[in-house]
Amino acid sequence: MEVEHQIGKLLVELSRSQDYEIGDGTTGVVVLAGALLEQAEILLDRGIHPLRIAEGYEMASKVAVEELTRISEKFEFDATNIEPLVQTCMTTLSSKIVNRCKREMAEICVKAVMAVADLSRGDVNLDLIKVEGKVGGKLEDTVLINGIVLDKDISHPQMDKEIKDAKIAILTCPFEPPKPKTKHKIDIDTAEKYEELRQQEEKYFKDMVAQCKASGATLVICQWGFDDEANHMLMHEKLPAIRWVGGVELELIAIATGGRIVPRFTELSADKLGSAGMVKEIAFGTTKDRMIIIEDCASSKAVTIFVRGGNKMMIDETKRSLHDAICVARNLVRSNSIVYGGGSAEMACGIAVEEAADHIPGVEQYAMRAFADALDSIPTALAENSGLPPIETVAMVKSQQLREKNPHLGVDCKETGTNDMKTQGVFETLIGKQQQLLLATQVVKLILKIDDVITAGKYE
Repeated sequence: MEVEHQIGKLLVELSRSQDYEIGDGTTGVVVLAGALLEQAEILLDRGIHPLRIAEGYEMASKVAVEELTRISEKFEFDATNIEPLVQTCMTTLSSKIVNRCKREMAEICVKAVMAVADLSRGDVNLDLIKVEGKVGGKLEDTVLINGIVLDKDISHPQMDKEIKDAKIAILTCPFEPPKPKTKHKIDIDTAEKYEELRQQEEKYFKDMVAQCKASGATLVICQWGFDDEANHMLMHEKLPAIRWVGGVELELIAIATGGRIVPRFTELSADKLGSAGMVKEIAFGTTKDRMIIIEDCASSKAVTIFVRGGNKMMIDETKRSLHDAICVARNLVRSNSIVYGGGSAEMACGIAVEEAADHIPGVEQYAMRAFADALDSIPTALAENSGLPPIETVAMVKSQQLREKNPHLGVDCKETGTNDMKTQGVFETLIGKQQQLLLATQVVKLILKIDDVITAGKYE
């Protein structure tokens, strides 16, 4: 998406940094920044200096972040009890296009994260989770595969389609005769010379295939293509091969199978081979699209979420939604503090900021109150999107929070009959929420310090 306006570009960057840091809450952070700028405009019209507003916002964000820490709760889960994680991912997927299958999708994401998580260190390597998509089938056909999926097929139709206990040679050198580095031209004027050239070429291929065979490999994965003659020889030697595999995928296969990427045939040896329990080619759909699945990898638990959908847009949107849910599960493995959703955390922070503003003697108190008003934009947007009267709903829930001193009360978007988000099981990560407040405040402070925007006019 191309954004021309300079401030618009800053907001796009804001959303991108939230996505990079947390992976979820990208819409919320832009809504909050927009509301803060709206409130700042009102204060500027009253004649308050931008720096005073910026300082007030900074003070308010500190109060809000401390309040979030105070109202947060520890979240208990382990490898055997993943239900709490599934509930959190379902909260994330509720606002996405995949919400009709959110239970199944949340379970897939949590299982993927738990498969690659190191719970003792509280760390998750997201590089080991790959999300692949293929048009066809329906959303419910999305599955989690304990291995790697390659959108390739076995190079020759007569090669084995299923290899058990595979020993994998991972090559970045092409299966073709070496070419001179300089410009060259070969003159062939007799049939004998042509035959000699063909035999030499065949010898090169035979040597390459023999070296692969001698290393003990039962499957060859190559970054480049190879000649039909080489393909034919590999088939004769009963050595299945996959060609044109991308560099990123090669690295992932090498990490997962414990193999080494080999740049030259002469360096190929048994200790550089990767191993996997099963490699198979599957075909699906009426078009018989083929894909390779590498399962039971030796070195690490690489997993792939294989997304199906009616069209490309659906698959791309599902991939984005699943990425958010995976990031939420990862954040909970890293830090298991949560706050409750439905706008309850924002309203609790707004109340805390308003109380703190009463003790500030300077002009900053106006900015702090404006910050508290801006925080209400999130529950207001939630109420509006759910078809509820926004102003009445937020006012009612906020007064209830003040009366009952219960920070878990939020907007009942699904009209379940209770405003208590703890009962509804709607919650999100503490670090995600804190990051939203801090990033939105920083960007708004940056924009407030801009005096004027001078754009270069186009030469007519």
